Amino acid sequence: MQSSIMTKNNYPYSFNTKACESCAGNCCIGESGYIWANNEEIIAMSEYLNYKKEDFINEYLLKVRYRFSIKEVPYTGGHRCIFFDLEKRQCRIYAVRPNQCRTFPFWDYFKENINEVESECPGIIRL
Repeated sequence: MQSSIMTKNNYPYSFNTKACESCAGNCCIGESGYIWANNEEIIAMSEYLNYKKEDFINEYLLKVRYRFSIKEVPYTGGHRCIFFDLEKRQCRIYAVRPNQCRTFPFWDYFKENINEVESECPGIIRL
């Protein structure tokens, strides 16, 4: 049986993946920010949704200088990722979500800002 507790070296916390089942999608909603996607991720997402790459980019991505970010839409008191399904409270492209989403909550920024990630994510367990 696989543990639902994830750890990563040099992080002062672990993450209980089971918390996602009862979370409101806090990592997908809130303050506006960039959700970066590289070329391989863009291809995977566009194929997953049966879009031509160019059409997918025009519909779902925002070009920021030389990079692409997934669009956000206004949401109660902030924003949400365009792929966050409000009814199901989950990601519509979870199987092909970008690495930035896959690695949450183990971002370097949170090593020094544990209180912030702890307030956002119910699965954080201080070590």
